[in-house]
Amino acid sequence: MAESPLLEEQRENWGSRTGFVLAAIGSAVGLGNLWGFPYKLYDNGGGAFLIPYVIAMLLIGIPLLICEFSLGHLSQRATPDAFGRINRKFAFVGWWQIALSFVIITYYAVILAYCLSFLGFSVKGIFAGGLPWAGKGIEGVKNANAFFFENYLRFNDSYSLGGLRWHIVGALAITWGLMYLCIFRGVKLVGKVVLWTVPIPWLMLLILTIRGMTLPGAIQGLEYYLEPDWTRLADPLTWRRAFGQMFFSMSLAFGIMITYASFLHRKSDLNNNAAVIGLADLGTSFVAGLAVFATLGGMAFATMQADNPVAVNEVAKGGPSLAFVAFPYALAQLPHAAWFSTLFFASLLLLGIDSAFSITECVLASIVDKTGWNRDKTLIGITLIGFAVGLLYCFQGGLTWLGTFDDFINGTWGIALTALLEALVLGWLFRIRRLRRHANERSDWTVGAWFTVLVRIVVPVIMAALFVWSLFDDWSKPDYLFQPDGSVQTGTLAGLILMAAAPVAAVVISVMKFKGRQADAPIPTSFSDDKPHGLAMGILSLLLAAGAFLGAGLSFAYMLPYGDALMQAMRLALARCFLLPATAAAAVLATLLGGLTVVRLEKKEIRVHMLTRIAAGAGILGAGLAAGLGLALWVKTGEFTPRGIEYDNELSATGYAIIGVMLGILVIGLAWCFYRAVKAAAAQEAEEQTAEI
Repeated sequence: MAESPLLEEQRENWGSRTGFVLAAIGSAVGLGNLWGFPYKLYDNGGGAFLIPYVIAMLLIGIPLLICEFSLGHLSQRATPDAFGRINRKFAFVGWWQIALSFVIITYYAVILAYCLSFLGFSVKGIFAGGLPWAGKGIEGVKNANAFFFENYLRFNDSYSLGGLRWHIVGALAITWGLMYLCIFRGVKLVGKVVLWTVPIPWLMLLILTIRGMTLPGAIQGLEYYLEPDWTRLADPLTWRRAFGQMFFSMSLAFGIMITYASFLHRKSDLNNNAAVIGLADLGTSFVAGLAVFATLGGMAFATMQADNPVAVNEVAKGGPSLAFVAFPYALAQLPHAAWFSTLFFASLLLLGIDSAFSITECVLASIVDKTGWNRDKTLIGITLIGFAVGLLYCFQGGLTWLGTFDDFINGTWGIALTALLEALVLGWLFRIRRLRRHANERSDWTVGAWFTVLVRIVVPVIMAALFVWSLFDDWSKPDYLFQPDGSVQTGTLAGLILMAAAPVAAVVISVMKFKGRQADAPIPTSFSDDKPHGLAMGILSLLLAAGAFLGAGLSFAYMLPYGDALMQAMRLALARCFLLPATAAAAVLATLLGGLTVVRLEKKEIRVHMLTRIAAGAGILGAGLAAGLGLALWVKTGEFTPRGIEYDNELSATGYAIIGVMLGILVIGLAWCFYRAVKAAAAQEAEEQTAEI
């Protein structure tokens, strides 16, 4: 088959498959793998949490990643222009992702500045003979907490900015300088940089894991990490958190993977690379958990020996507290603590910087593709603006603002919403079979019709359900918007303003014109009949979908807690017995009428009217909203009680089996991917030799 005209354009490329894969892995694997995944696993059923997490990767992670790779490779453009080549009206979806990604990099760089500072403290500790936060037992925990929050941040625990912390500003400037140096020569330099910045953290993480596993008391920590509470699988919240963690861990809908794939050589594999990246991300998260909890177990044992015990569950917290309080304290309990602390923070810095410069490269490529501006000057501008915005988080109240914006971007109104739009656009408003065929023609193995079903139905239904469920949880909190005294919640207001500004900015940027830059031509498609068909069925489906949206809105309002107990019970009964069933029925019917029309016409290579495509996507969206509200109602009225785990400082046979199964999945999965890559390379070589003869 002839190459697409889009792929004949000359565009900078990675230079090697290894460089691309490592860069994509470096983007997916970041600080969240170390401080997010282990804690969420521990807090949501231990080893049982791995079941919904792996299912989430198979149902959402890898399929959506293949979609992003295929779109980027086919369009040969960064994220906004890639969506624009589907339809110029869809470019705003890509710019929405880029806007949120830019906000992320402004505070992510500050967290890396923390890592750089603690690396400096650790190196200094090697020569000074000890770490500045060192201490034993409860006193050591207090020292570590005081060092980070009081000495280093002088954290005021409020939205008042307070004074500027100049040592953080200096570390932030160095961090942005390092990020600039990593990407200023283009993706070929990135491909060379990641040959070091990805494997080295893995090696350091492996050393920390082995060291942690050999500590006295390590099994105690692993018990907290892996001992399964199977009853938690009956809790919908466990599944929601597993799907949410997987989604953010894979860097989906950040715009990164589409942009990275746009720099791939035209014959590059897509499907196998997506599987390798997913497995690598899962493996890093799981092994990081082993390192974290084994070390925390060693810490607990050390405090017990010192007759001043601190239990594992007293320091096992997610987020920055784990990286800059709990783990520094745990490392301080080890022999040669400063050396291990240096190793840890070097790993953390390298682990995070790949994700940081991947986001920067994504923003840079999007702007250059849109404007035609000089790449070097644009990168300098992004660096200076990113540094300037990052100063907000260098004040005494900066950590509060950082946490607020991160919660919103990684929450209901942020990346999750853009991912839902992405799935609907790629699944229904574009010909998903076109992306599937493009990926299969270039990959070591192919995806079948199940891929289309996942992208068109499963992914948007799950994402819509997670969206409305999270939204309902937020609005159900009595103090979400207003404090008890009636004043507005500063963080909520600021977050909502930011989330509203992002799509507005995206629309404005998408319609802007730049001198000498013409809009890219749409991705070429051929039809046996170029006249749009299916309008009548589309109108009917859209009316049904509108009914589903109305039912979902009424159900949402009726489920919110207000009024006396009797009124609440009546509203819940109405939502459960009438509104939600009617919503689901209308959504399913809209999906069937619109969706089957789209599928039927696509098989005949007939152009489908855009209204019909929109109606089919709206039906799927309505089904997801009904499912999410149904789950929210189940949790609201249910009486789920977890069994809980009785810890006895011994890892059970089930815990050891979980380690074995996970390592088996990773080894076998990666070995299979490698085998398919070798087999495909051999077949291609034989084909080329035959052609020469």
